Amino acid sequence: VQLQACGGGLVQTGGSLRLSCAASGFSLDDYTITWFRQAPGKEREGVSCIRRSDGFRYYAVSVKGRFTISRDNAKNTVYLHMRSLEPEDTAVYYCAAGAVRPILSSWAGTGIYEHWGQGTLVTVSS
Repeated sequence: VQLQACGGGLVQTGGSLRLSCAASGFSLDDYTITWFRQAPGKEREGVSCIRRSDGFRYYAVSVKGRFTISRDNAKNTVYLHMRSLEPEDTAVYYCAAGAVRPILSSWAGTGIYEHWGQGTLVTVSS
């Protein structure tokens, strides 16, 4: 069972990136998938979540309207489309999978996810 996150890189303010989270050994469709990020010296925070079964989506206030999470079941991959990037978005981004159906108050809690990817670095230059 493995999650592979990729797609990070260096981008200028206002630019776009697409992160990918590919699963092997299990079907992502059976799991809630959440993107987290961790900037230097800060705690890991939830960015966006796509819930199992119904595909309901949650977004952190700081990224709502700029980031979009999507799932491609055929490719067993979840994407995070990021646009209008800001220096404050600079962080290592992780994807996580959990066999849960979180609600608004729980989706960003790291403890409910069993599987984690290795992280991909996003750097936004000013």
